Amino acid sequence: MTLPHQLDRIITIRAPREIVFSFFTDSARWASWWGVGSTIEPTPGGAVYIRYPGNVEVRGEVLDVQAPRHLVFTYGYVSGQPFPAGGSRVTITLEPVGEGTRLHLTHEFADAAVRDHHVQGWRYQLSLFSNAVLDVLHADAAARVDEWFALWAETDEAARAATLARIASPSVALRDRYSLIDGADELSAHIAAAQQFMPGVVLQRRGPIRHCQGTVIAEWAGVGADGATMGQGSNVFVLGADGRIMSATGFWGP
Repeated sequence: MTLPHQLDRIITIRAPREIVFSFFTDSARWASWWGVGSTIEPTPGGAVYIRYPGNVEVRGEVLDVQAPRHLVFTYGYVSGQPFPAGGSRVTITLEPVGEGTRLHLTHEFADAAVRDHHVQGWRYQLSLFSNAVLDVLHADAAARVDEWFALWAETDEAARAATLARIASPSVALRDRYSLIDGADELSAHIAAAQQFMPGVVLQRRGPIRHCQGTVIAEWAGVGADGATMGQGSNVFVLGADGRIMSATGFWGP
C-alpha cells in the first residue's frame, strides 16, 4: 500500500508512559476517547474498531504493538468514504520525557486532500485522549484537595510533614494574596504561622472540584470556631504525573 502523504502531531501528557499506553490496549479505555462501543485487540492482526458520535464507523487492523512504546494500525471507513477500511496507517510512539510522556502520532494517507481533512480531527481527538488519561490518573483529585485544605488546621508538625510528603511535591509552590511560598518545609512553617494569626479557622471545600488536563479548580471557605465564614475564594491546583500537587494558587473572594 503506497501512502505518500502524512500528518504528524506531537503532544506531551503529564502522566507515566505505562498509563498512557494502556489507553491503546484496553478496550474500555480505548472507547473512553473514541466513543462508546469502540474496541481494540492489542495484538498483531487484531481488530481495530472505532465508533464516532453519529455512528460513523472505522475499522482497521493492528500491525505492530510493542508495549509500552509503539502501536501501528490501519484505519479506514466502513462506508468507504473518504477511503475504505484499511486505507491508511497510523503509528503512535511514546517516549518518557521529564515526569510525563511525549506522544508522536503519524498518520499516512494516499491522498493529500484527505490528509489535510484529518489534521483538525487529530488535534481534537488527542485532546480527548489526554483528558481521558488524566481523568483516570487523577481520579482521587477531590480527596487530594480536601487533604490540602485540612492541613491548614493540622497543628502537629510531624503530621503536617507526613501529609505534605504524600499529597504534594517537595518543591510545591503556593501563591495567593498573602503567600509566596516554595517548598514543602516552608509551606509547613507558613501553615503554622497562619494558625497563630487565625486560630480555630478551618478551610472547607465548597461544591465539587473542576478538573481538566491535570489542573483543578476548587472553591473554599474559611470557617471560624463559631461557624462564621471568615473568608472565601478559589484555588487552582496543578497536579503532577505522580498525582501529587505541584502548585496551588489562591484567589480570595469578596
